[in-house]
Amino acid sequence: MPSFPYFSVLTTFGVFCALFAIILQGFFASQDLKRITEILTNLLILENLDVVSQRVAVGYGSCKDLYVPGTQFLNYTIGQCREECMGGEIFSRRDLFENFGYFFQRGAAAERYTSNKSLFDELIRGASENNLDTKWSLGGNAPVMAKRFHLEGAQVLLAAQMSSDLRKSIPKEILLSLSSSIEQDDIHLILEYRSGEKWGPLRAPRANRFILHNDQNNPTLSVLESLDPLLDDFKPRLFVVSGLQMMDNYPFANGVRAKRLAKVRKQVASLPNETLVHFEMASYVEIELIDQLLKYVIPYCDSVGMNEQELENLQRFLSTRTVSLAADSNPRVAKTLRQMREVFSAIRTLPVNDPHRRELTRIHVHTLAYQAILIANASEWKNPINAVAKAALTAHRHVCGTSHINPDLASLILDDSFATTMTPNEPGSRRIKIHSTEPVSCWKEEISGTEVKICVAPVLVCKSARQTAGAGDNISAAGLILQI
Repeated sequence: MPSFPYFSVLTTFGVFCALFAIILQGFFASQDLKRITEILTNLLILENLDVVSQRVAVGYGSCKDLYVPGTQFLNYTIGQCREECMGGEIFSRRDLFENFGYFFQRGAAAERYTSNKSLFDELIRGASENNLDTKWSLGGNAPVMAKRFHLEGAQVLLAAQMSSDLRKSIPKEILLSLSSSIEQDDIHLILEYRSGEKWGPLRAPRANRFILHNDQNNPTLSVLESLDPLLDDFKPRLFVVSGLQMMDNYPFANGVRAKRLAKVRKQVASLPNETLVHFEMASYVEIELIDQLLKYVIPYCDSVGMNEQELENLQRFLSTRTVSLAADSNPRVAKTLRQMREVFSAIRTLPVNDPHRRELTRIHVHTLAYQAILIANASEWKNPINAVAKAALTAHRHVCGTSHINPDLASLILDDSFATTMTPNEPGSRRIKIHSTEPVSCWKEEISGTEVKICVAPVLVCKSARQTAGAGDNISAAGLILQI
């Protein structure tokens, strides 16, 4: 029949198009793999920097982390959230569902306190008893950073007290400010999820985690004073302040929190000028606490580290005294750079009349797609290009749970080039191309009369995330170790 040749031609053409598409897809995939491999090779060269072993003191607190698959643990049923999930205080299961859904659909990291101890204990029992893929591990910003510093060759003093069981999770070479054991550690419930995972009608745009806690020891900084008698002899080159987000929404009596933070200020102020001070930001929502941090802590630090959510929150508070519960989970480089410049300028000009006040000279922002470090040229921070490269590699290693980076298991989210400003007519605006043979881009700027250097490195994003909690702590510590 005459129609057969016609269909034969169509079939042949269809097969040809399909084969061409497969070949073309394979070509682009091979080109992507080649680029990723070249970037990886050159990042590895940059991070391989010999450094002198330094002394690092880290505060405050510790806990045990219980990891659970969030969407399985909080099994979604119709009506879990109202018309749209909302963030807020957590006192009931409904509150937990609302908060988890709010951050889950935005792919935003969050850490929240619940005052309902019976609810929290019930959740911990449920997570332990249910047939889920759960695991226990060392938790808390300070211990995780301390462990990373030790792995990178530093001598570490940690302001923490923990149970004898949890003490086994950290190297015995790490010196604890309190050697006595406690019977029960604070516990953090880590609800993790992967990129593209669904929870009812909601879909996660990226892998992340929601953390719930009911800490009793960490919010009061119960180990703070234990560090005082050790600092003079230890003589740290770097002092890290972390874990203060445990104070967020905790029911302090009037004035107690301010007094505890004033003691943090006193401890930091007692350090010699030769000791660099870093503050590790976290998820804060209570306006009063952020205000207190800007009064008692941040003006006494040389460096601040944070992720894109925390950067937006801090920038917004400094400019409008409001907070953002969740920001863009994958912001453009230009937006992040603008916020870094604004935060750098605003913190350095805070009206703090105190001779112990320090000038902010370093900001490190870690995002899913890239790492960015800004340092003042006249500061003591060294090797920003190496530090940002190491931070980028540490991000992949931690999230993938591996020491060896396989290019096949990595992807690049950052484009081939990025703008340094939001609009091309801004002063100093330029477009920077990322070269596979020189993956870290650095340039100089002037911010409010201060000359700075900014370095940006692409992250080889882990295709199959194994853990996200603790990533920021490992990334920040890895970057710092090469700069002191």
